[in-house]
Amino acid sequence: MSVGKFFIAMVLGVFFGASSVQAYEEIEVKNGGSLSGAVTLEGKVPRPKGYNLVTLPDPVFCGRISTGTGWRLLQPFKVDPNGGFKDVVIVLTDIKQGKTFEYVPPRIEAVDCLFDPYIVVVRNKKEIEVVNMDPVLHDIQAYETSKFGARVLFNVPLPMSKKIKKRQLLENVTVKNRAGKAITHSVKMRKGRNVFVMQCGFHAYMESWGLAVDNPYYVLSSQDGKYAIADIPPGTYKAMAWHPMMSQEFDVTIEPGKATTLDIKFDAPKGRLYANEIEENPRFGLELLGDVTIDPIVERQVP
Repeated sequence: MSVGKFFIAMVLGVFFGASSVQAYEEIEVKNGGSLSGAVTLEGKVPRPKGYNLVTLPDPVFCGRISTGTGWRLLQPFKVDPNGGFKDVVIVLTDIKQGKTFEYVPPRIEAVDCLFDPYIVVVRNKKEIEVVNMDPVLHDIQAYETSKFGARVLFNVPLPMSKKIKKRQLLENVTVKNRAGKAITHSVKMRKGRNVFVMQCGFHAYMESWGLAVDNPYYVLSSQDGKYAIADIPPGTYKAMAWHPMMSQEFDVTIEPGKATTLDIKFDAPKGRLYANEIEENPRFGLELLGDVTIDPIVERQVP
């Protein structure tokens, strides 16, 4: 096995290079190998993004997930107590042929004023599905992004279910059928671009990131940071580990019928990472709501 670290960088966009222009060919993989390992984040987990709920729509409903002090948090880094880094995409970026590329459009749900899942893998010029599970209006704004700037992919409102009542969820009643009409859109990116981000036009803390791939040799790291990719044709490839905040690239050699191990370590970024963070004494506080309270009955977040 040959593993060489190529680069690590804070990213808004990454590029697969000229090889991504060539179409992927499906073949029968004989005596293929595998790639597996664990992704970890070393150092202190960065602070989450923080949003003052009283400055945004639906503070009471969306505050069902909040700190209890009027703030909604968004943590891009999902890390377990042992440093296992969840939802990092590991992909072979330059593989030209291999196993069948089966693609099931990912479903992103707007539920409790968050987009779930936070990170998805998509296929360029293929569809994704987005559905509103909340009794409040969400507006999805999707962009492709790179170092050259962002470009709008689509911008549409998400229909609400006619069967759901806001009062039920504010009283913590379980509602079985929360889904509105699903919206389906193609992700059509320009040449050389493969990162997209989706946000809600009303609720700034609602984000979902996606990486577009052109072959089936990818996986997202699990809750403890582990991952595995099987049935890889023997050869030497570029393997990328991607997260919206950082990425790394490696050379990996896959030998016939053998398992290759690649453990990936990220250094936790330091300093202030976002414009939005919790403030000690915000200019606008809960007093603006009068007698109305924000009760985190779904999840009380910890800064």
